[in-house]
Amino acid sequence: MNKKAPTGNHAQIEGCPLSAAFGAIGGKWKLTILYWLAHGELHFAGLERRAAPISHKVLTEQLRELEADGIVDRTPTGAVPAPVIYQLTPYGQTLLPIIESVRLWGEGHLQRSAVLPRSDAMACSQPL
Repeated sequence: MNKKAPTGNHAQIEGCPLSAAFGAIGGKWKLTILYWLAHGELHFAGLERRAAPISHKVLTEQLRELEADGIVDRTPTGAVPAPVIYQLTPYGQTLLPIIESVRLWGEGHLQRSAVLPRSDAMACSQPL
């Protein structure tokens, strides 16, 4: 099988599992995007609304990389320029326990740092 190389923007150390993992999910905002998609499919506009601090360009790039790595599925809903739906693939769903573990670690880190949690869509406070 001739699989396309991961498209993440992290340097890859060939044969290193950590490097492969961070190459796939370590890009700008990727864990946050995956967290949102873990709660159900979303149109691009829905992701963009949640992603206020994320530029349109960066959101598009990150979704393309996640799609290229088989983590996210992109489904057009009609003729161009139709809305596009994004959802986790079955392979992407294997990341859910990892994302939840990172989220829980982050909660503890915020408490340790005495940083007040957010109350908007960027809070990522709902368990998976």
